[in-house]
Amino acid sequence: MTGERDGRQGRSSHHTVDGRGYDGGMPFPAAPSASAAVDPPSSASCAAAVFVATGFGIGRVPFAPGTFGAFLGLPLAAAIAFLASALAGRLDARPGTAWAIEAALVVGVCLVSIPICSRAARCLGRKDPGAIVLDEVASLPLALLALAPHTRTPTALAIAFVVLRVFDITKPPPCRQLEALPAGLGIMADDWGAAAWTAACLGLARWLHWI
Repeated sequence: MTGERDGRQGRSSHHTVDGRGYDGGMPFPAAPSASAAVDPPSSASCAAAVFVATGFGIGRVPFAPGTFGAFLGLPLAAAIAFLASALAGRLDARPGTAWAIEAALVVGVCLVSIPICSRAARCLGRKDPGAIVLDEVASLPLALLALAPHTRTPTALAIAFVVLRVFDITKPPPCRQLEALPAGLGIMADDWGAAAWTAACLGLARWLHWI
């Protein structure tokens, strides 16, 4: 196999890249897995779910879709932090409120992503299609909650990105166990585990004044 390996299960054995069975949203001819229901791919709801779940189409790239998808987490994290700061400012809130609002927004994104990934997986006819990268997109803002916005320097963001990809690829416990959860929850939860490991590393590095 070529490219990155993220160890993710349930991928197609055809043209595995980035550890994900690349289907680009258009699976190679194969019978759908027994555990994956298939929705009519021509429906508008299917098209919308697949578009969002593939990171607005970035998951269709023929190599390393997970890594490309994770890049989208950087502007998403910045946008969420900006919105949280603006809301906290309008509320004239106490210190720490902006972080709480940011955390609530990130959790909201993660929860909303579950049904979107479930729907997209049914539309694509696989339990965890390689083209779905919404899990990678949402996991980086989750990991960055370990750092205050003013400490998210370019170096810190680069470290967070690399460490998150390492944990997503290697899947230390409980990531692989979380991956076995059903439908969209399994797609998202293993990346939450990777984000938790990354957050722990970032917190330790910050405490040691490495970043």
